[in-house]
Amino acid sequence: MSPSCPISQRRVDTNVVRVVSFQVFLFTLLFAVTRNDIFILVVLYDFAARVFRQERYSPFARIAKFVLKRWGATPRYSDESPKRFALYLGFMTAVAIVLFALLGLVKTALFVAFILMICAILEVLFDFCIGCKLYYVLQLTKVIKHDRNFN
Repeated sequence: MSPSCPISQRRVDTNVVRVVSFQVFLFTLLFAVTRNDIFILVVLYDFAARVFRQERYSPFARIAKFVLKRWGATPRYSDESPKRFALYLGFMTAVAIVLFALLGLVKTALFVAFILMICAILEVLFDFCIGCKLYYVLQLTKVIKHDRNFN
């Protein structure tokens, strides 16, 4: 299956995704540099709000939409399913970072945070979504069925 063919009936603005990814990168970097758990807790809260489709409670999504509206950016839509899959992976990664940090496994938390930062910065700079690519591979190997509305 080609990444360019429609997979989902729902669409997402990739500009919003990229600005949100920048904020995820920034807050995860702040966590890594300061070792202050509040930064990664904000990331986790934001992921949770978006995973449960409560974007109005997502500070990163609200900021992204505000910034893009002020810039007058034209929306660039793509299929939602791969982006949702990547969102779930990001949420699980943030949960892992928080758990490792709370358990005192700081080096492990920082290692996982580094992985999250790499994924986020690739999205920001190159519009390259590792979670989306994994989604397509899982579809090709029939691990994930061709779900038109990945929830």
